[in-house]
Amino acid sequence: MKSVAADLFYLPNLEFFASVLDSDQILLNPNDYYQRKSFFNRTQILLSNKVETLSIPVIGRRPRIPLRKIQIDYKQKWLQNHLRGLQSAYGKAPFFEYFFPEIEAIYEKEIPTLWDLNLELMTICLKFLQLPVKLEVVESWDGIRPEIDLRGMISPSIPFAERGIYTPFAYTQLFGLDFEPNLSVLDLLFCEGPSAKNILTKSIKKD
Repeated sequence: MKSVAADLFYLPNLEFFASVLDSDQILLNPNDYYQRKSFFNRTQILLSNKVETLSIPVIGRRPRIPLRKIQIDYKQKWLQNHLRGLQSAYGKAPFFEYFFPEIEAIYEKEIPTLWDLNLELMTICLKFLQLPVKLEVVESWDGIRPEIDLRGMISPSIPFAERGIYTPFAYTQLFGLDFEPNLSVLDLLFCEGPSAKNILTKSIKKD
């Protein structure tokens, strides 16, 4: 069984899914510490005139907090903005109506912690991609020897091209003349539907 130790992201980008595509098991640890300016609370989508970053506000800025304890700040209007943003960006995409209701249903639960929200969204995205990958939550890394350890590798501060995980394979997007690579997996799902897994396969960086 090929296992990958990974970080849990908010609606992860294509680089993340390319990195776990051929794995059997993704290991996630809710006791890892929260890192600011990470993909734990942000993702990117394509609007008509720009790439937009969607960020989830969290309560408190204390350092060294386990991921499972990070609370979402629902007093801010981020939820409405994210749902409107997805509808504006992808409402006319071929597979929007097929996937969006299940995504929206997760948001409408108003899940208190960012960890639990991300985990539900990750689970539904794996289902949509038809990837037979098992998510395994571990409480400690002691004694665990994953075949691949991606923790800390995929970061917004470093261009994806420098990591050698993902190479863009262009698909039809709704806006713009130039292909925008490595957006949220929702961009691929809404635009390509059942072809998404095949496109991800072609996006794996070849040695």
